[in-house]
Amino acid sequence: MNRFRRAFLVFHGKVLVAQGGGPTAVINQSMVGAVLESRKFRSVELIYGAVHGVRGILDEDFYDLTQETTHNLEMVADTPSSALGSTRDKPDLKYCQELFKVLRAHQIGYFFYTGGNDSSDTVRIVNEEARKADYNMRCIHIPKTIDNDLVENDHTPGFPSAARYVAQAFMGINLDNAALPGIYIGVVMGRHAGFLTAASALGKKFSDDGPHLIYMPERTFEIDAFIRDVKDVYDRYGRCVVAVSEGIHDGSGTPIIAKLASEIERDAHGNVQLSGTGALADLLTQKVKQELKITRVRGDTLGYIQRSFVGCVSDVDQNEAREVGEKAVQYGMFGDRDGSVTIKRTGHYSVDYELVPLELVAGKTRTMPDEFITASGHDVTDDFRLYLRPLLGKGMPDAHRLRPNKVPKILAESS
Repeated sequence: MNRFRRAFLVFHGKVLVAQGGGPTAVINQSMVGAVLESRKFRSVELIYGAVHGVRGILDEDFYDLTQETTHNLEMVADTPSSALGSTRDKPDLKYCQELFKVLRAHQIGYFFYTGGNDSSDTVRIVNEEARKADYNMRCIHIPKTIDNDLVENDHTPGFPSAARYVAQAFMGINLDNAALPGIYIGVVMGRHAGFLTAASALGKKFSDDGPHLIYMPERTFEIDAFIRDVKDVYDRYGRCVVAVSEGIHDGSGTPIIAKLASEIERDAHGNVQLSGTGALADLLTQKVKQELKITRVRGDTLGYIQRSFVGCVSDVDQNEAREVGEKAVQYGMFGDRDGSVTIKRTGHYSVDYELVPLELVAGKTRTMPDEFITASGHDVTDDFRLYLRPLLGKGMPDAHRLRPNKVPKILAESS
């Protein structure tokens, strides 16, 4: 008997799906993909959904998704945000040991957890606890993060739709700024990786379109150089649009918000609150006003709206999010190993899905490669544009201009 058939016979029982970390526009596609694919296997007795991720597991707070209709699941799949609810809990070993106790008590045979870096590490630790106890349970991590910072992946579900939103948002910002010129600074999510901020470049059509400056955490941010860059662009075009990652930092790694703010806030994990309060945008606009003496300076923080915006969902993102959920179940049912589902790009644009060991992904952070960032450090290359464009999907809008067919002046000529 081959090992795939043997694994199919040995592992049985209940399926548990959960969602962790920040919601996205397509995370429900992965959940529904896992649920519907699980229904195809006789070895699956029941399918549970954990309410609010690992916190729901700890509290034994489950939905019985076996009772959901396929029609309703499909409608939920097309709905952004986390239908099961999410959590910001970052489990340590003790936490994961308690998780395993619950999973074992409920006879969970397959654990599918959708999330980013921390979620993959949770799956790794729970998997190790199951092995120590000689308990037969498949543990599969399903990738998700708008930050696009999971290693081993070409890109991650959630990022393309968020990138589509950011590109269109800056397209609109640029049009507004061209009509009423001034300086605009938009802060985009991304603590360690600048992929999402870089996506703002895909809203450009003409050479003088904004964003004129793009700052990512992969490069050191110097406030004096930033002011000079803004002045140079403003002197050239009479306006300047800037996209800034919330994770910009100085040469020592200190977040810029910590250098500019008199008081800083921290999240539940002790991390500096980078952009949730809007403080970074406010502080940067104040700095520009003070240094350049320009009155029309505005700043915004895109915030949560980037993650689950209903009107900017990439069809490519939807399809791939569904497929990683399906592949997770297929690997769990037919394989005899645990792991993290990854997306690998092939050809001009197509993808394959591979299962890699959890330890290759867990707790690691991917950043933008050097070939995606220009030598100046505040723009992206054509390589990045070619990388991102297929992910944004069909129907991306375009911005057009009137042709400047000027009418000759009369009074000015006769005076």
